[in-house]
Amino acid sequence: MATSGQARETCFYQEWMNLQQQELSELKRAVALCSEGRASDDELAQLVNKIMSHFESYIQNRVHLARSDVSPYFSPTWCTSLERSVMWIGGCRPSSYVRLIYTLNGLQIESDISEFQNTGRLGGMSGQQMMAVDELQRRTIAEERRLSTRAARLQEDVLDQPLASIIVKAEGGGCGARGEVRAALGAHGREMLEVLREADRLRMNTLTEVLKIMTPKEAVSFLAAGKKIQLCLQQWGKESDREHGRN
Repeated sequence: MATSGQARETCFYQEWMNLQQQELSELKRAVALCSEGRASDDELAQLVNKIMSHFESYIQNRVHLARSDVSPYFSPTWCTSLERSVMWIGGCRPSSYVRLIYTLNGLQIESDISEFQNTGRLGGMSGQQMMAVDELQRRTIAEERRLSTRAARLQEDVLDQPLASIIVKAEGGGCGARGEVRAALGAHGREMLEVLREADRLRMNTLTEVLKIMTPKEAVSFLAAGKKIQLCLQQWGKESDREHGRN
């Protein structure tokens, strides 16, 4: 039976995914209006700002919930096995936002930016925009590597010191003094919470920078594609878990 904490976290995540479905419907309507020439840039910008406000509230509330126990957020049981397999520090890789731009513009990630530097346009975005995207990708990947290294170091440190020494010193078949273990895990949890907070901040900042590069019409199409991927990933994960008897 799920604990009250697990139930709260599961409910929180499901409410978030329900909101993704609602927002996808709004974005689809906006895209349709764009194609008919019946959506102004101001209206599209308002929709984008509302969605970003929801995202900011989500990560703030999630960090608040994670203060009591951060460990589940690195491998959340309320997500499917497929979702967990592609997760990076509690969520998607921020660089995935950038890679989606390349996909939507018909680019391979390995393509040289110079191929379109002189063309003026590539797909739906200009060469100047794509140069900005390329620079953002470089900075984002560097930050991802920094946070990945930090998270890995924290995982290694807590096993080497102090948990290993506590267990080795324990008498008989025990696992150490409860108070000593709780103190060590508490300190580790606080540091991992800060890593999660930084990862969420990088996700938020990267997405904000991506949308600044785009026109309102491009931003709406981009967000619609991203939310569709997120929802389909959850659906495929549920089907896979049922197929393999993980439900």
